Amino acid sequence: MNTPLADLFTQFNSLRVLIVGDVMLDAYVWGRVERISPEAPVPVVTVTRREVRLGGAGNVLLNVQALGAEAIICSVIGTDAPGDQLVQQLQDRHLSCDGLIRSAGRLTTIKERIIAGSQQVVRVDTETDKYITDDDRAQLIERAKSLIPSCQVVLFEDYDKGVLSREAIAEITAFANLHGIPTVVDPKKRHFLDYEHVTLFKPNLKELKEGLKLAESVDFSADDPGELTRVVDQLKTRMHLRGTLITLSERGVYIDFDGVQDRLPAHVRQISDVSGAGDTVVSIAACCVALNQSAHRIAGLSNLGGGLVCESVGVVPIDKAHLLEEARRLDI
Repeated sequence: MNTPLADLFTQFNSLRVLIVGDVMLDAYVWGRVERISPEAPVPVVTVTRREVRLGGAGNVLLNVQALGAEAIICSVIGTDAPGDQLVQQLQDRHLSCDGLIRSAGRLTTIKERIIAGSQQVVRVDTETDKYITDDDRAQLIERAKSLIPSCQVVLFEDYDKGVLSREAIAEITAFANLHGIPTVVDPKKRHFLDYEHVTLFKPNLKELKEGLKLAESVDFSADDPGELTRVVDQLKTRMHLRGTLITLSERGVYIDFDGVQDRLPAHVRQISDVSGAGDTVVSIAACCVALNQSAHRIAGLSNLGGGLVCESVGVVPIDKAHLLEEARRLDI
């Protein structure tokens, strides 16, 4: 039985959500171009403004917090200057650093976008995708285990940057399952098939196709309901999943959870920017799973939230009041 919407949104405020994965910084440099460099045929950008924001798993933290829940990051970052900036960003937003591990041998990921007018000129990524050290992995696992009993859901946010490994995924998932804490996953390619025995697995269509090809040559059409149902059922069986939520971009979402299969169309909206929509979807889904909502409610609210943030330019967290208003209007 679903909780009445108003009560559900109030109950979001009581949740503690542990987010395990790759947290990073998004940096923006805005400026204007008035000439070409004499050194090379490239534009010279005169800087007018700089900004640093939480990125990667950080955007999931902001979405979970926007829903009213307490969001706790569990990750490994460097002891470098970008790492200091990342910690400051967390503190400025009153987000917990209890699960954050700082390692002298680790680069903090920062993705810097140079923007002239409304045009992105170039993106500069300072990062590594090498796995964290064995010692750092042991610390990550122990830190996650210390936090899980006080949380209502664990959310794996994997960007293939090396924080998560097969061993860490298996051990943290097993510990959460032992304590009856649901696990929700936003996967990437490298560890796609390693998330066995999780509660809800949320790839997008591209990730689903890429992930399945890791094991065997699988191709299917998302426009054929029968083919999609068959592939998702095979995935659930192979990975021992309780459920899956597949985001299909303009095709909407498909959920197979607790024996219920449902496909919901995308909401018709004025799309400004799809960046970060997947983070919003998985954040809402995780909070709904933590509160034992039905497959239709999980998919309906997540699908709606993903559509709402696409109306804004740039990566923005969900507006809780707007989500509730729209959910009531659509009777989700």
